[in-house]
Amino acid sequence: MAKTTKKGSSKEPVTRDYTIHLHKHMQKISFKKRAPRAIRVVRQYAEKVMSTKDIRIDTKLNKFLWSNGIRNVPRRVRVRFSRKRNEDEDAKEKMYTLVQHVPVESFKNLQTETVRDE
Repeated sequence: MAKTTKKGSSKEPVTRDYTIHLHKHMQKISFKKRAPRAIRVVRQYAEKVMSTKDIRIDTKLNKFLWSNGIRNVPRRVRVRFSRKRNEDEDAKEKMYTLVQHVPVESFKNLQTETVRDE
């Protein structure tokens, strides 16, 4: 059998754009729990994709998810995940993920893209 080595994906900083389909996660969720659940879904998706425990959600993304109120969460959201090095020496995690909102006109034909760091 061939050895399967785990990718060292959590070692280097990287920035990617993703589209998260929130509507499929809002099925059978009561109205007063929808916007908090959307935040949780974004956090879980970032943790899974970027393989970091420390997820920091930007205030603009939070405002966008809450923009239609607690009940009417946007169906999709385009986000930018930036895995960065933690500056604190005494931090548990070496890396953290910053999640930012990317405003788009339409979600048609959008793919996951790696963004060059400025």
